[in-house]
Amino acid sequence: MDTQAWLILVAVVSTGLSAGLLFGWAVSVMPGTARVADDEYIAVMQSINRAIINPFFLVPFLLSPVFLAIASVAQFGVQEDESGWVLGAAAVVYAIGVLAVTIAGNIPLNDRLEAFDLDAADAASASVERTSYERGWNRWHYVRTVASVTAFVLAVASAL
Repeated sequence: MDTQAWLILVAVVSTGLSAGLLFGWAVSVMPGTARVADDEYIAVMQSINRAIINPFFLVPFLLSPVFLAIASVAQFGVQEDESGWVLGAAAVVYAIGVLAVTIAGNIPLNDRLEAFDLDAADAASASVERTSYERGWNRWHYVRTVASVTAFVLAVASAL
């Protein structure tokens, strides 16, 4: 396998890992956590938000658009077809639809939830916090899920 094929493979796999995580979260974790009590939801989400900050998540999540962009630029040097543009489009979709949405939408909500003192909260304040967090967080998550799956489909299409 030549260098360009490896670049595309890394870009596709990395993007696929992120898309799979986000899609899996949307179809399993979100419906599951919707069924638990407010205090349990907050405790679980605080725990998950701490646990997810690890290299196995961060490397593919943060570097997918970089891998896609590198593969795109390299593709222009070896083939004169649309695959370089498709990889570039995947990089842009991922950077805006996943990273920018996460930074502007999900992370501020995660930070606010982390600061919420569940031990000192009564049931009413926990309910208000959960409702405010969950509604906004889920909305942004659906946006980044669609964007990540779109970027993955584009990346796979470029390899075909």
